[in-house]
Amino acid sequence: MEFFKIRRTIPFMRYALVFNVISLITFLAAVFFLVHKGLNYSIEFTGGTLIEVGYKQPADVDRVRQALEAAGFKGEVQNFGSSRDVLIRLHLAKDQSSSALSQKVIQVLRTDNAEAELRRVEFVGPQVGRELAEYGALALLVTAVGIVLYLWLRFEWRFGLSAIIANLHDVVIILGCFALFQWEFSLPVLAAVLAVLGYSVNESVVVFDRVRENFRKMRKADTREVIDASITGVISRTIITHGCTQAMVTTMLIFGGPALHYFALALTIGILFGIYSSVFVASPLVMWLGARRDQFIKPARRRGRDEHEGAVV
Repeated sequence: MEFFKIRRTIPFMRYALVFNVISLITFLAAVFFLVHKGLNYSIEFTGGTLIEVGYKQPADVDRVRQALEAAGFKGEVQNFGSSRDVLIRLHLAKDQSSSALSQKVIQVLRTDNAEAELRRVEFVGPQVGRELAEYGALALLVTAVGIVLYLWLRFEWRFGLSAIIANLHDVVIILGCFALFQWEFSLPVLAAVLAVLGYSVNESVVVFDRVRENFRKMRKADTREVIDASITGVISRTIITHGCTQAMVTTMLIFGGPALHYFALALTIGILFGIYSSVFVASPLVMWLGARRDQFIKPARRRGRDEHEGAVV
């Protein structure tokens, strides 16, 4: 399906070096912020207190959040189980116990609404956070290795290497943005990063598949021309796919509330950079690594030459 068709090939590779220099600078800046500022981990990673509060009527989550922030408590507030139950996640201050913190919280909430009832209090230790961070990093590593192997088997090692460099470029930039602005890095954000890794490689596969197809069709074109024609040929599909996805993500970003805000924000950054990296990072790398037509087109087998010569004689 195409909304439009571009008749003239756009010379993307003409500007490949310029955009890769920009990408390198952006990547190094993201690494710098990750090293010097670090990620602002949520309670799932750092440890803290979980407080469940019940109400007789459906709870106004925004009102609960505002009451806590007015009292100096900053954390995550969301419905839990039903509209009358609220789950609050808060960081523990030094030398502060979970019970003391929960009593202060329930006093604040009862001042705002006398129906507030403390249901349970749980402590989440930092050991759980370390395990989550380790498993998250392991998931990224396994996913990256799997992507390389898949593309290596489906296409050729140059394509697998180019795709994983471009995809890791997207992931590091997302993490760099969260480190720069100190946005909270939570489990939903980690899920968004893993989703972006798969989403970005899908775009690269679409472009690479068209490159392989055009290598067989465009016999007189060089590698640069084949890549330009391939990217131009999938632009309509890219706009439709990414436009529809971003429309849904934008809805979550605007109307999803604080619980989905950073999840949708990470997806938005990943979608935008996923398009960019597939065109201006992965494709130029394939070209510079020496992709050629003869890597995809095997020479036709000649029938028994001796038999043919014998028949002529």
